[in-house]
Amino acid sequence: MQDYSDTFAALRQRLGEAKGYLRIDELRARQPQLEAEMSRPDLWDDADAARQVQTELSSVNDDLALFDSLSGSLDDAEVLFEMAQEEDDESQLAEIDGTVTSMQTQLDDLELRALFTGEFDERDAVCLIKSGEGGTDAQDWAEMLLRMYERWAKNRGFDYELLSASDGNEAGINQAEFMIRGRHAYGLLNGEHGVHRLVRISPFNNEGKRQTAFSAMQVAPFFEAMADEVDIDEKDLRIDTYRSSGAGGQHVNVTDSAVRITHIPTGVVTSCQNERSQHQNKDRAMQMLAAKLLDLERKKREEEIAAITGAQSNVGFGSQIRSYVMQPYQMVKDLRTEHETGNVDAVLGGALDPFMEAYLRWNRAEGGGEGSK
Repeated sequence: MQDYSDTFAALRQRLGEAKGYLRIDELRARQPQLEAEMSRPDLWDDADAARQVQTELSSVNDDLALFDSLSGSLDDAEVLFEMAQEEDDESQLAEIDGTVTSMQTQLDDLELRALFTGEFDERDAVCLIKSGEGGTDAQDWAEMLLRMYERWAKNRGFDYELLSASDGNEAGINQAEFMIRGRHAYGLLNGEHGVHRLVRISPFNNEGKRQTAFSAMQVAPFFEAMADEVDIDEKDLRIDTYRSSGAGGQHVNVTDSAVRITHIPTGVVTSCQNERSQHQNKDRAMQMLAAKLLDLERKKREEEIAAITGAQSNVGFGSQIRSYVMQPYQMVKDLRTEHETGNVDAVLGGALDPFMEAYLRWNRAEGGGEGSK
């Protein structure tokens, strides 16, 4: 009869490690506190605070339920194996094999949590895609990237919300701002920040020549209660209202109350045009502005540290992170991690998880912390 002793010992060790990086003891102490908060009759007087409590409680419950389920499965498998040994009954081995395989898969997925070390990794993400060099091809490429991230979000069960978009001159988009909501959305998308390069036979070139196009992706953690995180002086803002017509019209609802906010000291611009009122558009644009300003301050601190230590800091749109080659061969390759695949269509269809996992592992091996690019 097959001996599972070593297998169970390895699973028990991995489960013990999971107890540490999931902070199970802390979560067990936190759970009743959050449940008490949720039962307060005045909780929803402050909707933002209530949503934060609700989200945290949901995450705590999910982590505890998963850990307890894995612990129970391992206990049951060990008891079943002991019984099978005592009775010399190999008919139980198939069930034990199934349990072991399932646990190994779940622990593989769970161990990704240990790679989320950033302060804001659990937060939602606010993103900007902007076309770069390459003319119409770059604008078309920017729209392809937008669809790629929308599909990725939906594949993971995350919420995707397009906030604003401006159409390109002939095709595609000049830029688009969108939000992705889901646990660890920022932690996963953090490594997508940077320049994305496309090589293909251009559909916009009558001579059928191969063209290279560039578009950039910018990612920042999103804060619902932005006033608690960053102070914005209204005197530093230029607020423009406009009607969304033509540019962006095919991507979002046409409205007379679109809002664009420019933070004059930094030049950061954000806009929203898909809410029903000018007030709602302004509130959402202000939330996005706060997220970007906080992210900007964090990156400045990292650059200062890098300058002192002599470390190289690849921040912003100055570094190409990934190439998507459609001709003369099929290849998507991340230039930091060396992770690659020949299935370009799958990647453009949202199959980004392997690239994101490779980045998380690479970033940790490189000693990268919060916000490392």
